[in-house]
Amino acid sequence: MCELFALSASSATEVSFSLNEFSKHGGLTNHHRHGWGIAYYQQNAANIIKEAGQASDSPYMEFVKNYRIKSKNIMSHIRYATQGDVSFRNTQPFSRELAGQQHVFIHNGNIKGIVNNPNYHNPHFQPMGDTDSETAFCYLMFQMSELWKRKNNPELSERFEVFNQFANEMKTMGLANFIYSDSEYIYLFSHIREVKDDKGNDVVLPGLYVLLRQCDIGIFDTEIKGLKMPESQSLNVALASSVPLNNENWVVLESGQSMVFKNGEIVLGA
Repeated sequence: MCELFALSASSATEVSFSLNEFSKHGGLTNHHRHGWGIAYYQQNAANIIKEAGQASDSPYMEFVKNYRIKSKNIMSHIRYATQGDVSFRNTQPFSRELAGQQHVFIHNGNIKGIVNNPNYHNPHFQPMGDTDSETAFCYLMFQMSELWKRKNNPELSERFEVFNQFANEMKTMGLANFIYSDSEYIYLFSHIREVKDDKGNDVVLPGLYVLLRQCDIGIFDTEIKGLKMPESQSLNVALASSVPLNNENWVVLESGQSMVFKNGEIVLGA
């Protein structure tokens, strides 16, 4: 399955990625050939770098490894395709504009039947590819646009309610782990992950893990392989990942649990 990652920080921080190393945390070695992508925000706009191929021999990935991304909000996705062909249009992160903000979405799972179900299509936000993930995102964006029609600049609690209802509906149709940002906040929804063990048996694992690093407890003492941040920076950081990325105290999110990050902290949860 795919692997998700998000970072929220109290101030813009420099980060460099090595997704070829990063993917090994989730046991995706030799399986991340279907695409990868990184989105990082600069104010209300997101810069998205992605490719419909494996990261290990990509010249784009070499650029990302050597270029220090600087942002308060960062999201990344490594694809293992379950629906849709291997192509750029089906590579995550996906993004759409709403109310002058760029919204970004990544998904881990398999939502069955949504692509051909007319109830989840609308004329305002339409998928460019043929994945369940992008179809679900377009459905979420339509729900969010209806909220913005009713109220200019809705409160976080109102946005969170729409996101949470959407995610709980999606999990009735399949595996639904989501990370979504409206440029102000990062929203998480954890369901479950299904993987194969060494004997080929199905194993059910948690959908997402969360780690908080605070500037007063030596936040950069422990290395995360494939992710580099300057040791000298002092700031709060909230991380979310499909799997724990090191031996720090990652907290598992229960199935159906949601939360919101802003400025390196959890600002809302359910």
